[in-house]
Amino acid sequence: MTRSVPATLIFGFFGLAVLIGLGAWQAQRLGWKTALLAEMDARIAAAPVALPANPDPVRDDYLPVTVTGTLTGPDLRVLASRKTIGPGYRIVTALQTDTGRRILIDRGFLPVSADTAPTRPEATVSFTGNLHWPDEVDGYTPEPDPAANLWFARDVPRMAAALGTDPVLVIARATSDPVPPLEPLPVDTAAIPNNHLQYAITWFSLALIWAGMTLVMVRRIRRGK
Repeated sequence: MTRSVPATLIFGFFGLAVLIGLGAWQAQRLGWKTALLAEMDARIAAAPVALPANPDPVRDDYLPVTVTGTLTGPDLRVLASRKTIGPGYRIVTALQTDTGRRILIDRGFLPVSADTAPTRPEATVSFTGNLHWPDEVDGYTPEPDPAANLWFARDVPRMAAALGTDPVLVIARATSDPVPPLEPLPVDTAAIPNNHLQYAITWFSLALIWAGMTLVMVRRIRRGK
């Protein structure tokens, strides 16, 4: 059985190299993801600018803007949930801007327990927030229920068609309304997973276990067991 020692060592070194390589790859991914999230946080928190003439979903995603106008039309309710409050809705409304454009405003969160529709300011109102085109729709997303005014995702093109606006969504983080009826749910990176550190630790731990098992096997082979 001692003839199997070289083969065992080769197999052990090969597996160890693979596991260490996977751990190193996850460590590289960790650095990349951390830098990306830091860049996104800096962009989200930057000074707001005027709404671009032709917002681009790639170029202008997360761009901070300030818009002013009048809220018009019905509110759309998008199913949402908050850890400390429970289920509720994001309220999305059309804003007729002072420049003549119609866009979507994600005004904030309305708990299910609220038994009245959120009020609106009678005059013009300003919103500061971030442009965003959420990627929330997939093959498992239920269709909106117009009769119940219930949406299951912020589908910007379809919501824009429903309210007659441009396919542009501003997620509010502040408003000029002195008594805002809704608590804003601003854009942030908290929901973006960054688990690469745990993955790296897992692969490096498996590498140590693999090395230990290889040594045990070699010892058993040499003892003739």
